[in-house]
Amino acid sequence: MGLETEPLLQAWSYFRRRKFELCSQTCSRILEQEPYDQVAWSLKTRALTEMVYVDEIDVDQEGIAEMMLDENAIAQVARPGTSLKQAVGKKFDGPSPAVRPVTQSGRPISGFVRPSTQSGRPGTMEQAIKTPRTASTARPITSTSGRYVRLGTASMLTNPDGPFINLSRLNLANYVQHPYLAKTLFEYIFHHENDAKNALELAALATEESNFKDWWWKVQLGKCYYRLGLYREAEKQFKSALTQQNMVDIFLYLGKVYIRMDQPLTALTVFKQGLDRFPKEVSILCAVARIHEEMNNMSSATEYYKEVLKQDNTNIEAIACIGSNHFYTDQPEIALRFYRRLLQMGVYNCQLFNNLGMCCFYAQQYDMILTSFERALSLAENEGDVAEVWYNLGHVAVGIGDLNLAYQCFKLTLSNNNDHAEAYNNLAVLEMRKNHVEQARALLQTSSSLAPHMYEPHVNFAFLSEKIGDLQSSYVAAQKSAAAFPDHVETQQLIEKLRQHFAVI
Repeated sequence: MGLETEPLLQAWSYFRRRKFELCSQTCSRILEQEPYDQVAWSLKTRALTEMVYVDEIDVDQEGIAEMMLDENAIAQVARPGTSLKQAVGKKFDGPSPAVRPVTQSGRPISGFVRPSTQSGRPGTMEQAIKTPRTASTARPITSTSGRYVRLGTASMLTNPDGPFINLSRLNLANYVQHPYLAKTLFEYIFHHENDAKNALELAALATEESNFKDWWWKVQLGKCYYRLGLYREAEKQFKSALTQQNMVDIFLYLGKVYIRMDQPLTALTVFKQGLDRFPKEVSILCAVARIHEEMNNMSSATEYYKEVLKQDNTNIEAIACIGSNHFYTDQPEIALRFYRRLLQMGVYNCQLFNNLGMCCFYAQQYDMILTSFERALSLAENEGDVAEVWYNLGHVAVGIGDLNLAYQCFKLTLSNNNDHAEAYNNLAVLEMRKNHVEQARALLQTSSSLAPHMYEPHVNFAFLSEKIGDLQSSYVAAQKSAAAFPDHVETQQLIEKLRQHFAVI
């Protein structure tokens, strides 16, 4: 006869092995027999929280509602280099847009996609909907609060009979007498139910109960204020917590508040203070590198990413960003080494093989190009990924002089992603070589409407219009190109030439 394990011990064992579903079910059976068992109740609460837990430091997306309906006042005309919301302007620390593609806000595309990678606040709702935000979709989420509600639907899936805890019936004041239970309940309300208001009420009561001396509750208050959009209140709570306890997380939370308030220099100051207290801390170094990257200080960002790799040589974000930077600074062989390192670490996805294929092409390792792109196509998870692979194959075809193959590749790009502005631009150039002027003009107009921040379709349209004698259209397009990329020499020469034409008229 086998010995039966004590149910509570079994549940705790499941929790330690991260089998949260089984832990929750075991606790439910205990609670059916003993409804007032505080240990089982607390353990089930923790298990349900862990099932839907999302790290507040890393996940930070700004939805259309937050962008367009934000009542926090920020400087409309910020000084250069002090704002993440303003376009970068003329100076580029590193490759220009002629070499490295830029986002709508005028910043070079990063080597690693993360929330708010495509930084920059669109001016209109139409622009917000068109702004590329992530690798898989061109549209931002409608609202951050809506996203938290959708995450919270996991609570319905785990409890078919309804929520485990009925928040409306709870007397929160009773729970703050028991610190451990209060903390467990707070995590449940904040992460599982995604109810920031009730969580805020509980945190406020608990802070008062602890005579405002418990730094943990101050951090939780700050998190609630942040989620509710009250950034100044969140800032006060995080600063107060820092005076009592130095924690890496608090520095990261405080920096996140300043970034949302569009104060990147203040965020950098906070992170520098964090590095003074916790030298060489990887998460803070990464946060500093991201801000430098968003502010277009590529050389500083690369230095910080290298510092990250000295401390943690398996940091995927740092390896990807440094590899991307080497690729765009005309060092594809070195970029290839970084991407191969990712492959050795077990990263195995479409994007990595896509990058490997381009590095092999520019490093003239022709034997590996097609193999990499074939692997990328086989690993593609959606049509957007497939479109990017075909687009890069089109570039390879142009490089080897096979324009018919390039034409087919760009067509396949558009068949997978009908909003691919770069493919429209390149198809237009191929049509121009065949003297198909009207098709080229139509393709360039489509490209410039899809991506007004790109200078290439504007300048191509300007040259084409000038060639067929439509000087007014040429001048308008050239001006748009100059606004997108002020240092482009050919655009400036065309504008000067057109001005001389108009002076003669």
